[in-house]
Amino acid sequence: MKINQVEELVGITKKNIRFYEEQGLIRPERNRDNGYREYSMEDVQLLNKIKLLRRLDVPLEEIRKLESGEVSLKDCLDRHISHFSRRQRELDIMKEMCRQMMGSDEAFGSLQAENYLEDMKDLEKGGIRFMDLKQTDVKKSKRAPIIISVVSILFLMAMIALTAYTRTIDPSEPLAVVIIAALLFGAMIIGVILALKQRLKEIDGGEINEASKY
Repeated sequence: MKINQVEELVGITKKNIRFYEEQGLIRPERNRDNGYREYSMEDVQLLNKIKLLRRLDVPLEEIRKLESGEVSLKDCLDRHISHFSRRQRELDIMKEMCRQMMGSDEAFGSLQAENYLEDMKDLEKGGIRFMDLKQTDVKKSKRAPIIISVVSILFLMAMIALTAYTRTIDPSEPLAVVIIAALLFGAMIIGVILALKQRLKEIDGGEINEASKY
């Protein structure tokens, strides 16, 4: 069956299906005549299993181990329950801290943040995790590779222009050298564009939380 049919049967987007393929979690056969992917009911069943586990927040790496037989479903889910228990304790502590701030009739203008931050430090030493301020959103993640790529492309285009200009002021310069240089710089531009496209695809991903681990 085609990917549109799979999308309808499983209820996940084509982007996520492609993403799981790229991660090696699903391997559909290729039609020998046209090269298109041909999905089977086994693929649909596998995608449903992946969907179920991902909705339970099981990391992709764990699902990969399940597929390869490295871990059993029971062991995987047992570890995951422990993960939920730890996370619930963290949430309970954060709720309690919020209640303390409310009970102290704190106002934003008079909030003594340093005291609470010190308490957070002590709790983190004991293994409690609060929000990680180092996390960035997708737009911020895209900004750096786009800027680097644009600067690189502009530089390479300038080199092509400079090579052509050198030929105009010095006709003795072999034309073949100019053409080869332009082709090399052009190939580098294409390489930068392809690398940028791949990087943006990775950032967008089928799942933003692909890297989530225990």
